[in-house]
Amino acid sequence: MSERKRAVILVSGGLDSTTVLAHAQNEGYDCYTLSFDYGQRHRAELDAAQRVSDAMHDVEHKVVHLNLDAIGGSALTDTDIDVPEEETSGIPVTYVPARNTVFLSIALGWAEVLGAQDIFIGVNAVDYSGYPDCRPPFIAAFETLANLATRAGVEGQRLRIHTPLMDLGKADIIRMGHALGVDYSLTVSCYQADDSGAACGRCDSCRLRRQGFVEAGVPDPTRYFRPLLD
Repeated sequence: MSERKRAVILVSGGLDSTTVLAHAQNEGYDCYTLSFDYGQRHRAELDAAQRVSDAMHDVEHKVVHLNLDAIGGSALTDTDIDVPEEETSGIPVTYVPARNTVFLSIALGWAEVLGAQDIFIGVNAVDYSGYPDCRPPFIAAFETLANLATRAGVEGQRLRIHTPLMDLGKADIIRMGHALGVDYSLTVSCYQADDSGAACGRCDSCRLRRQGFVEAGVPDPTRYFRPLLD
């Protein structure tokens, strides 16, 4: 059995979570990657999560099946809601109700099974699209819950939620990953990618990603399925 410390890494197949995986590995963790088939409208991100996990040699990659499309309420799970291609104010329709709460809860359960005290998630309070479950108060509250609600926490094995990207802009995240050797061509960030993983170039996630590469001075390996707008 490995003597290295174990961690559960939430991996979506996107730029941020892939950077977090590289960071956790660089910090000396044996990484167990966790993705969710939650009823999202495209499968490209699940393919990317598997591709990233394989390429970066995690210990184990697990996909948990949920049914968040049954409750809808998000453009990412409900085909009746269009993904916006223009900037919007407030919490956007791409917010999936309670998604990070659900995901972290399942990650917490797997961490207990593995005997891992560390969970990594790629949330960000700078370029976070207005999602309420990407802010420091939410993470702090969930970590408190984790240590109250688990046998590990009660028995003194303190559980920690790591958010290494919390205070970084997209360009800084890309610079971090580039320095760690991340191959961003493996990743998919688009909210409406096609089956091959090619991006629309126009949704909020695409705009943030594209601008991040420009500001970081790193070549953008993203494939697009239609011409980009200036």
